[in-house]
Amino acid sequence: MWRLASPADDEAVVAMCRALNEEDPGPKPVPAEHVQRTIARLREEPARGRIVVLDRGRGLEGYAILISFWSNELGGEICNFDEIYVVPEERSRGWATALVRTVERGELWPSRPVAFELEVTPDNVRARSLYERLGFAPNKNPMMRKLPP
Repeated sequence: MWRLASPADDEAVVAMCRALNEEDPGPKPVPAEHVQRTIARLREEPARGRIVVLDRGRGLEGYAILISFWSNELGGEICNFDEIYVVPEERSRGWATALVRTVERGELWPSRPVAFELEVTPDNVRARSLYERLGFAPNKNPMMRKLPP
């Protein structure tokens, strides 16, 4: 079902990323070049993370970008679900749950992380409810961001 993305999947991953950003836009649109650069970087440096795809043999039906970072506070690697997307017609069928459970078991990820993180848009009630059922909870320290001038 969920597997590591291959170069043959790149075009579909870019298209699904664009669909995600149209459906749930961030502060700025994500250009295709950013997605292509992310794909290339994660292939060149797999320790940074990986891209996985939902493939049931009928074309790709989802993707996720998993990013690694080290936490001094927690004493180990955190797996950040940077993006999770499932095509609308396949939602509410347990695919995101299957992805999280697969990574929790140590599959699709090189080592067992000390924690898992993700961001969710405050008004995305459906996704927030799913993540809470999976055991995610708000972090004590909210994330802040500063873009360079």
